[in-house]
Amino acid sequence: MQKENRACDVRPAERLATVSEYYFSKKLGEVAEMNAAGKNVINLGVGSPDLPPPRQAVDVFCREVKKDGVHGYQPYTGLPALREGFAGWYRTWFGVTLDPKTEIQPLIGSKEGILHISLAFLNPGDGVLLPDPGYPTYRSASALTGARGIYYTLKEANGWQPDFDALERMDLRGVKLMWTNYPHMPTGAPASMELFERLVDFGRRSGIVICHDNPYSFILNDRPLSILSVPGAREICIELNSMSKAHNMPGWRMAMLASNARFVQWVLKVKSNVDSGQFAPMQSAAAEALKAPREWYEEINRTYRSRRELAGRIMQAMGCRYDERQVGMFLWGRIPDAEKSGESLADRMLYEANVFVTPGSVFGRAGDRYVRLSLCCPAETLTEALNRTRRITMNDER
Repeated sequence: MQKENRACDVRPAERLATVSEYYFSKKLGEVAEMNAAGKNVINLGVGSPDLPPPRQAVDVFCREVKKDGVHGYQPYTGLPALREGFAGWYRTWFGVTLDPKTEIQPLIGSKEGILHISLAFLNPGDGVLLPDPGYPTYRSASALTGARGIYYTLKEANGWQPDFDALERMDLRGVKLMWTNYPHMPTGAPASMELFERLVDFGRRSGIVICHDNPYSFILNDRPLSILSVPGAREICIELNSMSKAHNMPGWRMAMLASNARFVQWVLKVKSNVDSGQFAPMQSAAAEALKAPREWYEEINRTYRSRRELAGRIMQAMGCRYDERQVGMFLWGRIPDAEKSGESLADRMLYEANVFVTPGSVFGRAGDRYVRLSLCCPAETLTEALNRTRRITMNDER
């Protein structure tokens, strides 16, 4: 006799209750459905660079991939040429000398590194300081470890920088890590040596590891900075960096972290149990991309500068205001007072103008009155988005 099929009463791990599916994962699925229905949605939501990586890097990849013996597993610590490439890049652009053997760990994207750092340092119940607004992965990675997320609010009136007086007044018992990110995403607030010095001082005095995420330092920014250039920073800081933004290589998944040898070894202990090294030809190509001259970065920024001007006009058409001093590959704007929320404005843009913009609430409660635009699409597309925005705002005025 055939048994009745019944759904097994299987439940997921309790940690899944602490996180939700990534906002862009869900929203891009909706956008895909709209496109399938012929809506032709313009995506200004995601920061995926559309410009090509350095040509010499592509040439190296094409050459290396044809060689025998390059298709096997690679070292967990990455090829020596890649670690040396990252060290040379830090020395040239940030004035920071790193030991490529012990103070650099290549990563399959900095998003991976955020989770690896969290697993290496945080026990369930430990505290972790999270910026609001800030990159959502800091929050989700901390939650997946069972840590206590403790938010520190960033305010426009303070240039989107931490309020160190407020931090000093907080109960910091049991706090192990602090996530920070300058140039800041999503607000575009620039980095400064004064800010980095204060962060390092705070970390050293409080015994809190400062995790600085630094992927935007080359975009619309004339002076790339690293927190590791502050004397003594390496004792208490970990810096993440990525080739996704700086070198237009988001799909290559090439990133790194740098810190003292002990911290790097702890992260490697996690990483070596979770994944393997990247494809060797890609590592060789990434090492070549790190040699890109100043002229290459300047050419990329000329393109972003012209796109930024168009994005500013879209912001104005939506009735939003923004700070001209922002850097990075996004534009962050405050919505009109009459608008209910950033989410309501983003929904109106999506469903009436077929333009996808990101509501600031994705990045935290402090972002509710803001929206974010990506500069990762051609000028022609931004112009069309501007025209669509103007059409719906003109209808509102009638």
